[in-house]
Amino acid sequence: MDNKNNTYSNPLTDRYCSKEMSYIFSPQFKFSTWRKLWVALAEGEQELGLNITDEQLDELRANVDNINFEDARKFEKEVRHDVMSHVKAYGLQCDKAKGIIHLGATSAYVGDNTDVIQMTEALRLVRVKLVNLIDNLKKFAIKYKGIPTLGFTHFQAAQLTTVGKRACLWAQDLLIDLDDLNFRIDNMKLRGVKGTTGTQASFMSLFDGDHEKVKELDKKICAKMGFESSYAVSGQTYTRKLDYQVISVLCGIAQSMHKMTNDIRLLQHLKELEEPFEEHQIGSSAMAYKRNPMRSERISSLSKFIIAETMSPAMVQATQWLERTLDDSANKRLSIPQAFMAADAILEIGINVTDGMVVYENMINKHVNEELPFMATETILMEAVKRGGDRQELHEIIREYSMKAAYRVKHEGLDNNLISLIIEDSAFKMSKEEILSIMDPKNFTGRASEQVVDFVNEVVDPALKDFAEVLGKVDVDLRV
Repeated sequence: MDNKNNTYSNPLTDRYCSKEMSYIFSPQFKFSTWRKLWVALAEGEQELGLNITDEQLDELRANVDNINFEDARKFEKEVRHDVMSHVKAYGLQCDKAKGIIHLGATSAYVGDNTDVIQMTEALRLVRVKLVNLIDNLKKFAIKYKGIPTLGFTHFQAAQLTTVGKRACLWAQDLLIDLDDLNFRIDNMKLRGVKGTTGTQASFMSLFDGDHEKVKELDKKICAKMGFESSYAVSGQTYTRKLDYQVISVLCGIAQSMHKMTNDIRLLQHLKELEEPFEEHQIGSSAMAYKRNPMRSERISSLSKFIIAETMSPAMVQATQWLERTLDDSANKRLSIPQAFMAADAILEIGINVTDGMVVYENMINKHVNEELPFMATETILMEAVKRGGDRQELHEIIREYSMKAAYRVKHEGLDNNLISLIIEDSAFKMSKEEILSIMDPKNFTGRASEQVVDFVNEVVDPALKDFAEVLGKVDVDLRV
């Protein structure tokens, strides 16, 4: 029997997220980063005068990516400590350097700094996907900027907007998320080298009480690992508030994606807009005619997961004791990677959906024409008053005709004849042509089309200008 099929597998890696995101949280990436941190530590200590040879450093560098996983697993079973098991495994490959691996450090040196590095890399990958999604919405908004469509409040027909203007609402939410994402990436900090309870006591011993060398070592580690700084103070770990701040950014993206795809699902029900539907795709195992918005539904589903997952780092941060407790560890192994993988998935699916959305203009026009007579009555009333009509009398006539037309539509299933009733009434003192000219839907969309152009030129393009090299470079391969 195939053992792989007898054990649980995570759908986030098997079905949803990209290989790139999965790799960031893979054992290979994690433990190679541990070794890079050990190399950086040894390099920094040598540069500041400790007795570490170039030969030892070369040996460490040569084995950064050559992880002997099986040896590490055997050691961990024996010592019940993940960091020491990898110190020992690394030492097996680096006989000359084994005595200086992890010198002065505590487990959080590799564990916490790697967590920050993983989250930073994952945030950058999320940003690539996010800007591509926004770019798709920008193109969609420009293409359909002038197509009038029913606006909805309370999912009841309201004043007209345009198809493109509605897409700008989705894009604006995601641009707010991009601002948050940029801020978080720009402000990521390492834990640095702080010792067992954050006092740097072990490093003070190594450098014979030289405060400046200890401070310089911290700066060197940050620079070698590509960061500007570390947290000024820490306990044994960096503050778990960072995890909450990071996942909160993903939560914001999930909220935006959930709202957008709920809108798409409602519009697909109205047959006005449709997510991509492939030639051989099956909507239902029973109802062969169905075209379900399954991509949007999947985004909504995974978004709920991310939003709920935000509670995990919040609880971890709130319940840490003094300099640290280990009740964060198992939680972090689950909540952080899975939130990122789900965020990666919803953005990739979102790119796919927005790249192939179908707009049914005839159906949109049909719905507009069903409701437009009611919306046009105020304009008709104003024009009739200009011609000498009595505002109150005409208002009452329109009210009575509106009731009749609504009854005809709702109870008899017939078309809306409100405008015909008004045309035939001489009290309005307007010709048929004059009334029908008012009925152009574009007369009722205000500045929607112009708002799209202004929004793209003044908000979207400036936000995307720094990411031109990655736009259009995301190759989405949906597996289900």
